[in-house]
Order: sequence, then structure tokens, then C-alpha cells
Amino acid sequence: MADSTQIVSVDIGGTHARFAIATIADDGHITLGDPITLHTDDHASFQTAWEDYRDRMGGSLPDALAMAVAGPVNDEIIRFTNNPWIIRPPLIGSKLGCTSHVIVNDFEAVAHAAARAPADEFVHLAGPENDLPEHGTISVLGPGTGLGVAYFYRRGDGSYRVQATEGGHGDFAPVDAIEDAILARLRKSHTRVSDERVVSGPAIVEIYHTLAAMEGRAVKELDDVEIWTAGQDGSDSLAAAAVDRFCLALGSVAGDIALIQGAKGVVIAGGLGYRIRETIVGSGFASRFTAKGRFAGLMATLPVKLITHPQPGLLGAAAAYAQRHLGKASA
Repeated sequence: MADSTQIVSVDIGGTHARFAIATIADDGHITLGDPITLHTDDHASFQTAWEDYRDRMGGSLPDALAMAVAGPVNDEIIRFTNNPWIIRPPLIGSKLGCTSHVIVNDFEAVAHAAARAPADEFVHLAGPENDLPEHGTISVLGPGTGLGVAYFYRRGDGSYRVQATEGGHGDFAPVDAIEDAILARLRKSHTRVSDERVVSGPAIVEIYHTLAAMEGRAVKELDDVEIWTAGQDGSDSLAAAAVDRFCLALGSVAGDIALIQGAKGVVIAGGLGYRIRETIVGSGFASRFTAKGRFAGLMATLPVKLITHPQPGLLGAAAAYAQRHLGKASA
């Protein structure tokens, strides 16, 4: 059996912290153990969550850590938007007993996962049905609480490089009268309207209310989860229209990002995208993706996939560790 390295892989969001033991083989292949999900509200700090996980794993853990965090990464202190934890990278060794670690942004981790995922872990959404190319830039984006954007560059020899970005904060560009109305509604609350104000999970509320106002309809105050559910199960035609409109905007933004990054292919990631994948395929997503004027022909050559790996954050964090500490730059 080939030599291997074991590390603890962690994916921390606002609500959950997911842990798993990752095994990195000598050839760079990564295997994840069964993940354990802890609620951030149940723990005063990351250290107490770590100790809980350690106890669940029999009292000992590997001394290497790979962590994906939902927030900006820096060398001194990491704060989370939606939970009170604070992580101080310089203290990881003394507090957790780790001799080495890597911390990456959560969507940087997702891009690592997309770079390593085999073809059977993608669902085809649009464009030619061939696999993602082995050479060139692949754009990765995912609507969730916000809009994550990254990319990875494949060198043609199995290796790749990931670049995290803040592409979700680009200006939203409406392309029809309904999106003009969505933008006008959002401008009442935001001087500058970014893409993630329209292409994110919570944004469905603004889309829903814009459509209701255009039809002069009074609607109940529903949260984003309720609208997504009603839009998918057919119980509310206005919610279904809002979901369709979301898919159109997602197509436009995905196409913009592909053009900006010079992509040869695009990956949609995240739980929200997976839940509405069938709606995306049947929507105007593909036509909006390619509707880029003189570049429509080019856009039609780009395969667009959706990654189905169940734990891309955990896999991607481990991949970042393998690349930085072990020199395993390929899947």
C-alpha cells in the first residue's frame, strides 16, 4: 500500500462545522472518512468543537489540520459573519496540538474540490456535453447565503492552481424590464447592487416581491426557504416564477464570470444549485449564459456542469493542504 498522510479536514459555516479525517495517498488521491457535523451554536468556540470531535473520535486526532472558513482569511484573526467564533491562526499549534495547518476561504476549497472531482461527480447543465477540459481556466461559482466565485487553472498535466476571488460582488447588470424592476427595488435599500443581491439564496425574497408588485398582487411575507420550497413543489405559481427568474439571472452572471475569467468551462457548486438542478436545466439558464452578443458563439462552446460531491468543502480543504504542504498538486 502506498504511503499516506492523515489530516483533520474542517468546513466551518455560520450554522454548522463539519469534520472528517482525510487520508492523502502518496499519489495525491484523497479519501474522506465519515463526516461529523456539529452545530456552531452548541459550542462556545472552535476549540471546544474540536475537543468534542476529538472525543467522538476516541480521544486522539492527526496533528495536521485543513480548514475551510466562510469568511475572509488572514494570518492574525478570523471572524465569522454568522457565528461568534474567532480563530487565531498563530495559536492553532498550541491550542489544538497541530504541527501544520492550512486555512482557506470556503469557496477556494470548493474550487479545489471541483478541480479534483471525477467526471461522474458532475451533472451536465448547459453547453456541449463533453467533460471539462484538461487545460485552461474553469470558472466556479455557487449561490448560497452569498455568491461565491473562484476559478482553477488546469495545466494539462493533471496539476492545477486555484484562485479565490470576490467576483460575487461585481455590479448586477439587468438585461430586461423585469430585472430593471428588481434592480430598482434593491436600490431602495442598497446604493450599489451587486450580483449576489440577486443571485443568492436570500435574494429570492426580493425577486418574489418584485414580481408581486408588477402584478399588483398582495402576498404573504415568506422567508427565502418558504419561497424556494413553494417554487419547487408547485404550490405557488408566483414563487415558481421567481425561481425561474433566478435561474435566468444565474445564467447571465455565470456567463459574465466566464467571459471575465477567460474560462474554458464552468462549474456551479453548492447545495442550492443541486436542489434546483432540474429547474436550471429546464429554464432559460443556458440561453442567458450564451447571450453575450458577439461572443455568443464562443459561449456556446463552454460546458457548464454542477458538482455533486456531498462534501466539497471538506474535500477541497484537504486538497489545499495536499498542495501546499505535500506538493500534491494534482488529483
